[in-house]
Formats: sequence, structure tokens, C-alpha cells
Amino acid sequence: MPATRQPLSVAIITLNAAAQLEACLRSVHFADEIVVVDSGSTDGTQELAERCGARVIAQPWLGFGPQKQFAVEAAKHDWVLCLDADERVSPELQAAIESTLQQPATGAYRFARCNRFLGRYLKYGEGYPDWSLRLFDRRQARWSDDAVHEKVVSQASVGTLPGDLLHDSAETLAAYLTKQNRYTSLAADMAWEAGKRSSFGRLVFSPIVRFIKFYLLRQGFRDGLPGLIHIAIGCMNSFLKYAKMLERQRTDSALR
Repeated sequence: MPATRQPLSVAIITLNAAAQLEACLRSVHFADEIVVVDSGSTDGTQELAERCGARVIAQPWLGFGPQKQFAVEAAKHDWVLCLDADERVSPELQAAIESTLQQPATGAYRFARCNRFLGRYLKYGEGYPDWSLRLFDRRQARWSDDAVHEKVVSQASVGTLPGDLLHDSAETLAAYLTKQNRYTSLAADMAWEAGKRSSFGRLVFSPIVRFIKFYLLRQGFRDGLPGLIHIAIGCMNSFLKYAKMLERQRTDSALR
């Protein structure tokens, strides 16, 4: 007779994710419950989720961290696996999750996320292993309130599981760049509100340090042309974040 395990809820937040969601839901068929929290989809996402057996909750957008925490709190079970609609659990990761939940050694677990970019899964540089803490006991961990770059804050020590979480956004380069522009604006706002300020040195040297760290030291060059483009955009993001902060500083000074 197979060993019993802790019951598991999967929590997913969505917005117009019908093209990606079905593959995500199929990859977590082993879960005891799937909760989809949707923030106003108009492409049939909610209907697709319901057809696939998920429990759907409509919730206006709260920001990334608060929206994900809302989904966690809506789950029936204390052990929760949090995913985005464009992510899939690999068979190796599924086996590790099910085995771990038979007798958890701690209250939170991370695993590698493998990102697909321009048709290639990145295995080096900034794109891998991209450690992601996504499996946790909600009595011991929760999502931060950050509007972007949200993270799970855990009271328990964090274990590591084998296997990859596969991330395949399937978006165009233009759409990816549009999203990055939005993220850098949010990141600049967060840094400003935290009391941080930009400078000429950070504007110039942050992208250079990032390139050396991820493209050279962590061998991002081994991911070919997609790896080069990925880190180039990452370096641009560093530059834009500090440029936007600098713009805000100068605007603030002019108003005084």
C-alpha cells in the first residue's frame, strides 16, 4: 500500500492565459486541489480552468505578491504549490514533491526553474537555475507584499528539491520587452520608496557587473545567441531602473 502524503493545493493566478494554462494544469494532475485566481480574463481562461477541474475565483488585481497570497489563503490545504500559468512541473519534480510530502523535513522547498527564451531552455547564466521557492506550508511561509519581484518569506528553513520547473512564456520578443519596461518602472518605484537613490556609478557599472557575473562567470555564453540576448536585456533592465530613478530624483529636486 503506497505511503500517504500531505494533501496538496496548487495555486495559480491568471489573466488572459487560455493559450498556456491547459498545459500547466495537466502537469499538476497529481494535486488534491487546483485553485485558479483570475483577475478579469476575457479570453476564456476561467471557463478553460473549470473544464480542467480547477476551482476558479474572480479577484481584481492586487499586485503580484498580494494576488498570490490571496490564492494561497483561498486554498483548502495547508501545503501549497504556487505556479504561474506559463509554468509546468516536470516529471522529476513531481516525483520529488510527492515523495517529500510523505514526510516533510521542513516547511518550505525551492527548486530550479528552467526558462525558455527564443525557443531554447537556458541552462547557464542568469536563466538557470533561477531558484524558486514555490512549495510551502502556509502556516510557516507566505508571499511578500511586493508589487513586483515578489518572493516567499519563510519562517522555516528552506529545503531543495531535484527536478525543474519549466517556464515557457511563449511570448514574442516585443511582448517580453514591453513587460520588462513595466517591471523596471515598478522596480524603480520600489527602490525609491525604500529610500534608495541612483547615481552615475550605479547607472554605468551595474549593467557591466551584471554582464560579467552572468555571461562570463556563470557561462551564459554556453546558451548561444538566446543566452546573449537574454543577458543583454537583463543589463538594459539594470540601466533603465537606475535611469528611471535618476529621472525621478531630478523631477523631485526641480519641484523643491
